[in-house]
Amino acid sequence: MKRTLLVLSAVTLFLAACGGGSTETTETNTANTTPPPAVSKPAMDPGEVAIAKSDCIGCHNKENKIIGPSYQEIAAKYPATDENIALLASKIVKGGKGVWGTVPMTPHAKITEDEAKVMVKYILSLKK
Repeated sequence: MKRTLLVLSAVTLFLAACGGGSTETTETNTANTTPPPAVSKPAMDPGEVAIAKSDCIGCHNKENKIIGPSYQEIAAKYPATDENIALLASKIVKGGKGVWGTVPMTPHAKITEDEAKVMVKYILSLKK
């Protein structure tokens, strides 16, 4: 079986390397051609980047409940007000319990309030 796959792979590579059997040549004017536009990957939201660098994904997911609520569930519960952004950022840094069940959210003392606010703004932007 392995030998057959090896032989088929070698034949395929040989045929690909040979190209077509056409002897026709084509002239191209490289001075007037423009390169195809570069396809760029959309930049991630700063809050999404901060979440990716943290340990949030151990308990939370964008769409599905894991240990804690999904980000979309949080966005559905809290309007994007300055008060809610400050409240949720504080819960990220200091921890919290009782709002989403009996499992407490552990504190994240290494995350600053400003970083937490950026995370919260991203989470609240996921409201459907």
